[in-house]
Amino acid sequence: MGTIQDYTKIRRKERGKDTAWIMAFLARAEFGTLATSQGDQPFLVTRNFVYDKAAHVIYMHGAKKGRTYESARKAPRVCFSASAAGRLLPAQRAMNLGTEFSGVVAFGRLHVVEDYAEAKQGLQLLCSKYFPHLKPEVDYETTTNSDLKVTAVLRIEIESWSGKESKVPKDFPGAFYFNDVLE
Repeated sequence: MGTIQDYTKIRRKERGKDTAWIMAFLARAEFGTLATSQGDQPFLVTRNFVYDKAAHVIYMHGAKKGRTYESARKAPRVCFSASAAGRLLPAQRAMNLGTEFSGVVAFGRLHVVEDYAEAKQGLQLLCSKYFPHLKPEVDYETTTNSDLKVTAVLRIEIESWSGKESKVPKDFPGAFYFNDVLE
Protein backbone atom coordinates (compact mmCIF):
# COMPACT_ATOMS: atom_id res chain seq x y z
CA MET A 1 0.00 0.00 0.00
CA GLY A 2 1.41 3.38 -1.01
CA THR A 3 1.08 6.91 0.28
CA ILE A 4 -2.00 9.06 -0.30
CA GLN A 5 -0.12 10.90 -3.07
CA ASP A 6 0.48 7.56 -4.84
CA TYR A 7 -3.28 7.18 -5.25
CA THR A 8 -3.57 10.31 -7.37
CA LYS A 9 -0.69 9.62 -9.75
CA ILE A 10 -1.84 9.69 -13.35
CA ARG A 11 -0.45 7.04 -15.69
CA ARG A 12 -1.15 9.02 -18.90
CA LYS A 13 0.58 12.25 -17.87
CA GLU A 14 -0.57 14.12 -21.02
CA ARG A 15 -4.12 13.90 -19.66
CA GLY A 16 -3.23 15.31 -16.24
CA LYS A 17 -4.57 18.70 -15.21
CA ASP A 18 -3.29 21.38 -12.86
CA THR A 19 -4.87 22.77 -9.69
CA ALA A 20 -6.60 25.67 -11.46
CA TRP A 21 -8.31 23.23 -13.86
CA ILE A 22 -9.34 20.96 -10.96
CA MET A 23 -10.91 23.86 -9.05
CA ALA A 24 -12.75 25.11 -12.14
CA PHE A 25 -14.02 21.60 -12.92
CA LEU A 26 -15.31 21.11 -9.37
CA ALA A 27 -17.09 24.48 -9.58
CA ARG A 28 -19.12 23.33 -12.60
CA ALA A 29 -19.52 19.59 -11.87
CA GLU A 30 -23.16 18.73 -11.23
CA PHE A 31 -22.58 15.96 -8.72
CA GLY A 32 -19.92 13.76 -7.22
CA THR A 33 -19.63 10.26 -5.83
CA LEU A 34 -18.39 9.64 -2.31
CA ALA A 35 -16.74 6.33 -1.45
CA THR A 36 -16.76 5.23 2.18
CA SER A 37 -16.31 1.88 3.87
CA GLN A 38 -17.61 -0.01 6.85
CA GLY A 39 -15.33 -2.88 7.74
CA ASP A 40 -14.33 -4.50 4.47
CA GLN A 41 -17.48 -3.36 2.63
CA PRO A 42 -17.10 -0.29 0.37
CA PHE A 43 -20.10 1.97 -0.30
CA LEU A 44 -20.76 4.65 -2.92
CA VAL A 45 -23.24 7.49 -2.70
CA THR A 46 -23.87 10.21 -5.28
CA ARG A 47 -24.30 13.68 -3.84
CA ASN A 48 -24.52 17.36 -4.60
CA PHE A 49 -21.35 19.04 -3.39
CA VAL A 50 -19.42 22.28 -3.41
CA TYR A 51 -15.68 22.89 -3.34
CA ASP A 52 -14.65 25.70 -0.98
CA LYS A 53 -11.48 27.13 -2.49
CA ALA A 54 -10.62 29.25 0.57
CA ALA A 55 -10.71 26.27 2.95
CA HIS A 56 -9.66 23.62 0.36
CA VAL A 57 -12.52 21.35 1.42
CA ILE A 58 -15.60 19.79 -0.15
CA TYR A 59 -18.98 20.28 1.55
CA MET A 60 -22.03 18.04 1.24
CA HIS A 61 -25.16 17.63 3.31
CA GLY A 62 -27.40 14.80 4.37
CA ALA A 63 -29.26 13.25 7.27
CA LYS A 64 -27.83 12.95 10.75
CA LYS A 65 -28.11 9.17 10.48
CA GLY A 66 -27.24 6.48 7.96
CA ARG A 67 -24.08 5.03 6.45
CA THR A 68 -22.39 8.25 5.35
CA TYR A 69 -22.94 9.93 8.70
CA GLU A 70 -21.67 6.85 10.58
CA SER A 71 -18.64 6.57 8.30
CA ALA A 72 -17.65 10.15 9.10
CA ARG A 73 -17.65 9.17 12.77
CA LYS A 74 -16.05 5.71 12.57
CA ALA A 75 -14.06 5.41 9.31
CA PRO A 76 -13.39 8.90 7.95
CA ARG A 77 -10.94 7.98 5.16
CA VAL A 78 -12.80 8.61 1.89
CA CYS A 79 -12.41 8.95 -1.83
CA PHE A 80 -14.47 11.42 -3.83
CA SER A 81 -14.93 11.59 -7.60
CA ALA A 82 -16.66 13.98 -9.97
CA SER A 83 -16.74 13.31 -13.69
CA ALA A 84 -18.28 14.32 -16.98
CA ALA A 85 -18.66 12.31 -20.18
CA GLY A 86 -17.92 13.80 -23.55
CA ARG A 87 -18.41 12.37 -27.01
CA LEU A 88 -17.96 8.75 -28.02
CA LEU A 89 -15.19 8.26 -30.55
CA PRO A 90 -15.60 5.62 -33.29
CA ALA A 91 -12.64 3.75 -34.76
CA GLN A 92 -11.94 0.97 -37.27
CA ARG A 93 -10.97 -1.50 -34.53
CA ALA A 94 -12.88 -2.23 -31.32
CA MET A 95 -9.77 -1.76 -29.19
CA ASN A 96 -9.45 1.81 -30.48
CA LEU A 97 -13.02 2.90 -29.73
CA GLY A 98 -12.91 5.64 -27.13
CA THR A 99 -14.60 8.45 -25.29
CA GLU A 100 -13.91 11.96 -24.21
CA PHE A 101 -14.04 12.46 -20.45
CA SER A 102 -12.97 14.74 -17.66
CA GLY A 103 -12.84 14.18 -13.95
CA VAL A 104 -11.34 14.73 -10.55
CA VAL A 105 -10.49 12.24 -7.81
CA ALA A 106 -9.79 13.44 -4.27
CA PHE A 107 -8.71 11.57 -1.16
CA GLY A 108 -9.15 12.84 2.35
CA ARG A 109 -11.03 12.64 5.62
CA LEU A 110 -14.76 13.05 6.08
CA HIS A 111 -16.01 15.01 9.08
CA VAL A 112 -19.39 16.03 10.40
CA VAL A 113 -19.29 19.81 10.80
CA GLU A 114 -20.25 20.56 14.41
CA ASP A 115 -19.75 24.33 14.34
CA TYR A 116 -23.05 25.97 13.36
CA ALA A 117 -21.36 28.95 11.68
CA GLU A 118 -19.26 26.70 9.45
CA ALA A 119 -22.25 24.43 8.76
CA LYS A 120 -24.35 27.41 7.68
CA GLN A 121 -21.50 28.65 5.48
CA GLY A 122 -21.15 25.22 3.85
CA LEU A 123 -24.88 25.02 3.18
CA GLN A 124 -24.91 28.56 1.77
CA LEU A 125 -22.05 27.64 -0.58
CA LEU A 126 -24.17 24.69 -1.77
CA CYS A 127 -27.18 26.96 -2.30
CA SER A 128 -25.07 29.50 -4.17
CA LYS A 129 -23.61 26.81 -6.46
CA TYR A 130 -26.89 25.13 -7.39
CA PHE A 131 -29.22 28.13 -7.19
CA PRO A 132 -27.04 31.10 -8.21
CA HIS A 133 -30.01 33.03 -9.56
CA LEU A 134 -31.77 33.01 -6.17
CA LYS A 135 -30.85 35.45 -3.42
CA PRO A 136 -30.70 34.47 0.27
CA GLU A 137 -33.27 36.21 2.48
CA VAL A 138 -34.97 37.45 -0.70
CA ASP A 139 -35.93 34.26 -2.55
CA TYR A 140 -35.47 31.84 0.36
CA GLU A 141 -34.82 31.76 4.10
CA THR A 142 -31.26 30.89 5.01
CA THR A 143 -30.37 27.95 7.26
CA THR A 144 -31.35 28.23 10.92
CA ASN A 145 -29.93 26.50 13.99
CA SER A 146 -33.12 24.41 14.09
CA ASP A 147 -32.45 23.20 10.54
CA LEU A 148 -29.02 21.99 11.67
CA LYS A 149 -30.58 19.73 14.31
CA VAL A 150 -31.77 17.41 11.52
CA THR A 151 -29.31 18.20 8.71
CA ALA A 152 -25.71 17.04 8.77
CA VAL A 153 -23.14 19.12 6.96
CA LEU A 154 -20.22 16.97 5.88
CA ARG A 155 -16.73 18.23 5.07
CA ILE A 156 -14.00 16.39 3.19
CA GLU A 157 -10.58 17.67 4.17
CA ILE A 158 -8.70 17.09 0.93
CA GLU A 159 -5.27 15.48 1.33
CA SER A 160 -4.54 14.68 -2.30
CA TRP A 161 -6.26 15.09 -5.66
CA SER A 162 -5.78 14.78 -9.38
CA GLY A 163 -7.67 15.78 -12.47
CA LYS A 164 -7.56 14.44 -15.98
CA GLU A 165 -9.23 14.99 -19.29
CA SER A 166 -9.33 13.34 -22.69
CA LYS A 167 -10.57 15.50 -25.55
CA VAL A 168 -10.19 15.39 -29.32
CA PRO A 169 -10.76 18.13 -31.91
CA LYS A 170 -14.38 19.16 -32.56
CA ASP A 171 -14.15 17.80 -36.11
CA PHE A 172 -13.16 14.26 -35.03
CA PRO A 173 -14.77 11.97 -37.65
CA GLY A 174 -17.99 10.38 -36.46
CA ALA A 175 -17.80 11.63 -32.83
CA PHE A 176 -21.23 11.66 -31.15
CA TYR A 177 -22.90 11.96 -27.76
CA PHE A 178 -24.27 8.81 -26.12
CA ASN A 179 -27.78 10.27 -25.66
CA ASP A 180 -27.96 11.06 -29.38
CA VAL A 181 -28.08 7.35 -30.30
CA LEU A 182 -30.47 6.11 -27.60
CA GLU A 183 -33.97 5.15 -28.71
